[in-house]
Amino acid sequence: MSTLADNLLTIGASIKEYAECYQRKTKDIQLLAVSKHHSVQKIEEAFNLGQTSFGENYVQELLEKARQLSHLDLEWHFIGPLQSNKTKMIAETVDWVHTIDRLKIAERLNRQRPENLDAINVCIQVNISNEASKSGVLASDVEALATEIEKLPQLKLRGLMAIPAPQTDFNKQRKEFSKLALLKQGLNIKGFKLDTLSMGMSADSEAAIAEGATIIRIGTRIFGARE
Repeated sequence: MSTLADNLLTIGASIKEYAECYQRKTKDIQLLAVSKHHSVQKIEEAFNLGQTSFGENYVQELLEKARQLSHLDLEWHFIGPLQSNKTKMIAETVDWVHTIDRLKIAERLNRQRPENLDAINVCIQVNISNEASKSGVLASDVEALATEIEKLPQLKLRGLMAIPAPQTDFNKQRKEFSKLALLKQGLNIKGFKLDTLSMGMSADSEAAIAEGATIIRIGTRIFGARE
């Protein structure tokens, strides 16, 4: 068995364990394989092992991989910062964008999404730890942005995404993720129909699952050191 296969089995077992521990259903937690700086050969190997959704941070890298792997039924997630001059390429290629943080980007994606394709699934990126260096909207601005995104027919607002400030303490990790979960809950009470919390990476996936993550983003633990 390959190392990649071992890694996927180990992570799958961890997700199942955490789900059971925190009264979650394993099927409600999606593993997003973060494949940036990893080869198309590794992505294809992972696909052949049953992994179908892959996350990329850089536009040109995603486009080239999507072109080379167009013979596979892959679900592409864009999880990096998106500049307005690159929205067209993303709008024509991906299934998900996790990093919407301003209306201009959403409007461009909506306008540039080909009509023959399904609406792009999108998440609003929230700067949940209020870090000056981080992308994302402040929690207080999420509802206004969500209201405008819901008016765009070629986008489907699915939920919220965050990358909290790094914490090694498990309870502090949970506290940050709980802020995002409560924000989503509050929006749903107001009539939004959000079903996605994209949060949690290798070092904090247990805390994220404990607080309701539906997509966890794992890279190195699947593919090994970046190439």
